[in-house]
Amino acid sequence: MDIVSSLPFLAVLVPLIGAFVLFFVPESKDNIRNPLAFIVSLLTAIIAVSIVMQVAQGHIVSYPVLRILPGLEFSFRVDPLGALFGGAASILWVFAVFYSIGYMSHEHNRKRYYIFYLISLGVTLGIAFAENLFTLYLFYEMLTLATYPLVIHEGNKEAQAAGVRYIIYSLVGAGLVLYSLFITFGMVGTLSFTQGGLMTEVARTAPLLFTTVFVAYILGFGVKAAIMPFHSWLPSAMAAPTPVSALLHAVAVVKSGIFGILRVMYSIYGTSAMIELNLGIIVAVLVSFTILMASIIAMRQDVLKRRLAYSTISQLGYITLGAGLLTPLALSGGLLHIINHALLKITLFFCAGAIITVTGKKKISELHGLGKRMPLTMLAFAIGSIGMVGILPINGFISKWRLMEGSLEAGMPIFIVILISSAILNALYFFPIVINAFFKKGDFQPAESVEAPLTMLLPIVVLAVVCIVVGIRLDLTVPFVDSVVTYLF
Repeated sequence: MDIVSSLPFLAVLVPLIGAFVLFFVPESKDNIRNPLAFIVSLLTAIIAVSIVMQVAQGHIVSYPVLRILPGLEFSFRVDPLGALFGGAASILWVFAVFYSIGYMSHEHNRKRYYIFYLISLGVTLGIAFAENLFTLYLFYEMLTLATYPLVIHEGNKEAQAAGVRYIIYSLVGAGLVLYSLFITFGMVGTLSFTQGGLMTEVARTAPLLFTTVFVAYILGFGVKAAIMPFHSWLPSAMAAPTPVSALLHAVAVVKSGIFGILRVMYSIYGTSAMIELNLGIIVAVLVSFTILMASIIAMRQDVLKRRLAYSTISQLGYITLGAGLLTPLALSGGLLHIINHALLKITLFFCAGAIITVTGKKKISELHGLGKRMPLTMLAFAIGSIGMVGILPINGFISKWRLMEGSLEAGMPIFIVILISSAILNALYFFPIVINAFFKKGDFQPAESVEAPLTMLLPIVVLAVVCIVVGIRLDLTVPFVDSVVTYLF
C-alpha cells in the first residue's frame, strides 16, 4: 500500500541543511563541527531507518515534489529495493563520520571535507529513494560533483590526477545513461520504476533497439560500478583519505552504480523482457570476467588500499552476477552482498586507515609483525578477510552460498566454478596479510602495542562484531532481502 510521507524528502534534505550550517562554522572549531556532523548523520539514519521499517511492514513510501512533463516527475518513492540501499548507506555513514573525527583530526581542509561528506550522504539517499530514472539520474550526477572534492582532498599531483580521471569516466558513463533515458522515455512515455518492469509489452516490438539501450545502461552505470574495463578510476581514487575510500568502496559511489543497474534490470526492463531478450547472460558473462581478473590483479598489489580497491571491483561483480542470473535465489545472494560487502569492506578500509595513522605504513610488505602492535585492528582485519573469502561464521558466506544456489537454479553451474575460483583468489591475497601480521617477525614488538584513537578503533571493533553477528543471525537480513526479491519478481 502506498502512503504519502515527507520522510524520504527529509532524509535527503537534512544532510544538505547540515552541510549548509557547517559552511558557517570556522575551520578551527572542531569541537563544534565534528559533533554537528555526527548528529546530522545520526538523525539522517534515524529517518532512513523509520522509512525502512514502514517498507518492511508492506508500505511503499512516496512523496511527489515537482511535475515537469506528463510521465516525467522529480519525486521520491521508497520500495523494498530503495529501502535496502538507503537503509544500509545511512547506517554505515554514521560509522564513517564517527571514524572521520579521529582520522581527520590532523588533516587539512577539514571544514570542506565534512561539508561534502554530508552532501554526499544526502545525494546518495536521493538515489536510493528516487521514484524514477530521471530523479535517480539527477542525484547520480550530483554524487559525482559532491565526491570530487573528497577524491582530490589531499591536493597533491596524485590526487589531482585521480580527480580528473574520476570526472572523465563519470562523464562518459553519464552520457551513456542520458542517451538511454531519452530513448526509453520516447518509447514508453515514462521513466517511473514499475514492479515487474516497463518493457514487458514493448521490448519485443524493437528487440535490437532495446538490447542496444540496455547495454548502454549497463556500461553507463557500470562506470561507477567499476565493471571492467571501466574500473581504473577506482584504484586511482585511493589517493583520497581513507574514510573517503571507505565511502567510495563500501557505501556510496560504487553501490550507486550497482543500484542503477538493478533499477534498470528489474524496475525498467523487468524479468520477462530480460529473459525474452537474453539480456541476463550478457551481464553475467561481463561481470564474471571482472570478478576473476580483478582478483588476479589484486594479488599483485603491494599498497594495501589498492589491493582493497581491486578486491572491491571483484566483489561488486558478485552483486551484478546475482542480478544477471535472473533467479530468486541468485538475486537474493546479490542483494545480501550489498549489505555484507558494505560491512566487510568498510571494516577493512577502516583497519587500513588505522594502520596508516599509527604506523605510517601503506605497503603490505611493511606490515610483518603488525599484529603484535595493533592486535585489535588486525583481528578485525582478519574477520573482514574471512568474510570476503566467504567462510562461516562471517556474513560473507550466506551471500556466496545463495549465489551458488542461484547458479544451479538458473541451470548454469559454470558460475559456481567462477565463484569458487574467486574465493580461492580472495584467500590468496587476503590471508597472507593476516598470517604475516601475526606470525612473521617484523619491526613491531609487543612492548610497542598501540592502537588507533578510540574514535577510529571503536567503529572498527563494532563493525567487526556486526559482521559476525549478521553472519550467525541470518534473521537480521535474510527475511527482508527475501521480501525485496519477492517484490522485484
